Amino acid sequence: MSTFVLVHGAWHSGRCWERVTPLLESDGHRVLAPSLTGYGDKAHLLSPEVGLETHVDDIVTLIEEQDLTEVVLVGHSYAGLVISSVANQIPDRIGHLVYLDAMVPEDGETAVDVQPMSQHLIDLAATSGGGWRVPPLPEQPPPFGLFGVTDPADVIWLRTMLSDQPVRCLQQPVRLNNPAAQAIPRAHMHCVGATPAGITRRPVPAIQPNGSPARVRELETGHDCMITMPVELSKLLLELSR
Repeated sequence: MSTFVLVHGAWHSGRCWERVTPLLESDGHRVLAPSLTGYGDKAHLLSPEVGLETHVDDIVTLIEEQDLTEVVLVGHSYAGLVISSVANQIPDRIGHLVYLDAMVPEDGETAVDVQPMSQHLIDLAATSGGGWRVPPLPEQPPPFGLFGVTDPADVIWLRTMLSDQPVRCLQQPVRLNNPAAQAIPRAHMHCVGATPAGITRRPVPAIQPNGSPARVRELETGHDCMITMPVELSKLLLELSR
């Protein structure tokens, strides 16, 4: 059986995986879905000093303290930066990387390099919140909704888990200089529902860093697929674990 570590994206908390976790566990897998520093049960730790490196340390520490190996490490959205950096630090403990509608960086890149609209968020933060915190993106009319969530009850639930995002998370570069990390298999899952203007996705290279053909799956839904399509997402993750 596999061990899944599910890493949420910007503004969210580990609670966003609550519909996926039991589906993976029912198949016999171990699942950890922590909240990164500054979110959820760790919201009291939100500060200007919290950045990408903080979140990488969160996941590295979790994996090492739990002595996990062959981890299926899933990163949603901003967490694509996090899981890339984690794999760079502890490649021997990672069995698979899954980029879930995620940023996929190159060495030395920041969130702004991967997703240029992030600079707009940084500029907005400069005019409020002390210049260091970015509030969650606002809800938009259907079909965009709140991070792709349009069901009114789900939107209410999602709002309960959202926190501001420290600007530092968007400004710190990834360090991907460990050749061993390049050998880790990867998969890419794209949410191909309605996408707000300004959001871009880099093409997935046909050949991945380990030399294998790209594995790309699509979900016909908005960005927060763990809320809108938990069953379909879980099936894709289980496909990987087998």
